[in-house]
Amino acid sequence: MKRELDWNDLRYFLAAARLGRLSPAARRLQVEHSTVSRRIEGLERAMGTRLFNRHRDGLILTEAGHALLPMAEQVEAMVAVVSEELSGQDLSINGEVRLGTPEGLAVCFLTPRLKPLLDEYPNLTVELLASPRLANLASREADLAITLEPPRRGRYVVYRWTDYRYFLYGSSDYLKAHDPIETRADLTQHPFVAYIDDFLLSQELHFLEKLCDTPKLRFCCTSMLAHREAVLAGIGLAVLTPYISAGEPRLIKVLPDEAYFQHTFWLAAHADRLRLKRVRLVWDYLVSLVGDNRHLFLGDSD
Repeated sequence: MKRELDWNDLRYFLAAARLGRLSPAARRLQVEHSTVSRRIEGLERAMGTRLFNRHRDGLILTEAGHALLPMAEQVEAMVAVVSEELSGQDLSINGEVRLGTPEGLAVCFLTPRLKPLLDEYPNLTVELLASPRLANLASREADLAITLEPPRRGRYVVYRWTDYRYFLYGSSDYLKAHDPIETRADLTQHPFVAYIDDFLLSQELHFLEKLCDTPKLRFCCTSMLAHREAVLAGIGLAVLTPYISAGEPRLIKVLPDEAYFQHTFWLAAHADRLRLKRVRLVWDYLVSLVGDNRHLFLGDSD
């Protein structure tokens, strides 16, 4: 027998659909595993159809579940906007905005520059996901994301945030202790610091193979911050961005006119989240940050 639809059940449906398992959905919603299961079952009874097929590998949306998903997301977006307006947030910015970015960008560039925004809006909280992997906008892991590649599918707003460059660096002590590097051919005699192939955020980060045929790898890590420290310790040469090397005079560019690579950072948000004033505020602030700091991305002045 069908019961009346409880719209609050859609929160549980969305979390389960995005994360694919009950336990992660429960953690996201800060409830018990059994609560998520019960609310989904209640929603299925109300709709008179199964929304998920249960498998050992997780939850798989049925045809009805796929049909419900975009409608549930519209309800979620509408509730968020209405809640913001009715709570007076049209007059003052309140709440959390979660931003996902690559770790080095988060630590070396964004974190030192967030204070003016937070000072102006004391009721705003920025949650910064500084991770070696990219935040998943589709699962609502973040409200905004700065990515190496723009989302290709879905209702996203995407903005070309800034171009940036990678350069090859060595420490001043290391370079003094070794023969001068005058051509790419000289690089074959030097050890390198690099990413672990299995954990690359993008295949575009295969830099060393473009610099020499057989790079001698000495140290590999998923973190560009660790790459910087390894270079400073004299382990070898590494490809870094200018904002990672900024303020550290011991980091010296090697073959700067030819050993560099240019890429693009993209700022992205789900269209529904960008309707929220607090999310739009952080978006606009991020856009404004780039203008005065392009040298930290392109390395023109160092």
